[in-house]
Amino acid sequence: MAEKPDQKGITIISEPSEMKAFLNFPYDHYKNDQNWIPPLYIQQRDLLDPDKNPFFNEVDHALFLAEINGKPAGRIGAFVNHPYNEYHKTECGHFGFFECIEDETVAKLLVNAAAQWFRDKGMKEMMGPVNPGFMYEIGSLIEGHDKEPYVMMPWNKSYYDDLYKKSGLDKEMDLFAYMVTSDTVALDRINKADKIVRHRLPKLSIREVNLKDFDREAKIIREIFNAAWATNWGFSPVSESEFNHIAKDLKQIIDTDIAHIAEDDGRPVGFSVALPNLNQALKHVNRGRLLPFGFLKLLWHKRKINSIRTALMGVIPEYRGKGIDALLHREAIIKGLDKGYNASELSWLLETNTEMIRVAEKIGGHRDKTYRIYSKKL
Repeated sequence: MAEKPDQKGITIISEPSEMKAFLNFPYDHYKNDQNWIPPLYIQQRDLLDPDKNPFFNEVDHALFLAEINGKPAGRIGAFVNHPYNEYHKTECGHFGFFECIEDETVAKLLVNAAAQWFRDKGMKEMMGPVNPGFMYEIGSLIEGHDKEPYVMMPWNKSYYDDLYKKSGLDKEMDLFAYMVTSDTVALDRINKADKIVRHRLPKLSIREVNLKDFDREAKIIREIFNAAWATNWGFSPVSESEFNHIAKDLKQIIDTDIAHIAEDDGRPVGFSVALPNLNQALKHVNRGRLLPFGFLKLLWHKRKINSIRTALMGVIPEYRGKGIDALLHREAIIKGLDKGYNASELSWLLETNTEMIRVAEKIGGHRDKTYRIYSKKL
């Protein structure tokens, strides 16, 4: 008797059981990949919950699950971010949370399902992965699979680039992660730069973020961020509710020794938020579950973190080119070395942001990983 062909299909998520399968898929998909770091399950669940994440206040979305003979084989999310489209005067849908077995047919089913949903919403283009927006994990890793990702950075299987291309997606933008270590950091150069900048700006000061007045600090950082990034690719202004939601999560892991605000005569002009690389602890938490023992493992291994990631940085336009970004990097590196952090990832940097790439290289950084955003005309 001839074997029946595999039945491949797409389900749009509408039931709690389907959502559970959507969330659980990566934990099985990557179970044999040593460099994949399982995210906290509860964080992933809440991230995609419109009742808990204000990102969805002005964003339409749909989630799709691919199955072979009833067994999950891949997933994808589709997001129409109305504020983004209004800001850029475009009609673009963003896809994200793409995961797929090494099967071209399944990948095409997923991409086509998202594409058709975008067409039905009047979109003319699709772009991603963004998970679910540009303030979260974005991009698909195309170089650096032999290394673990830093906190809030993605890691995916090396064949994804091929699946994207075969599904009709092309490169839109590459993003870089630069690495500075205690062995490579150019201390003499950054100390010299510090003296030069402070001579030019004698009223410049760099202070730690004050967690006791965190609401005010979050407002300052948001205002600088929206001003600094206004003309950057992929940017759209971050609402107060979304930024506060993200900041509340970051507050749990911020180390104030490596999170700073630059002020000129008391006026906030720049900021840098580096984070302890929590992934060094998360990798010991089984399937991202805090119960029954995951929380204890997280606390135990959190004490041993010895690397950081500069996740957010911005300098207001009229102060660009004055070296403030280099001073902010220096402050995090020097303070980090004092606390035992011997490696710092600067990520992500747009491939077109030659100014920040030059700063990263001058302080002793080298390109460590490359991520890619893809796009497709509909």
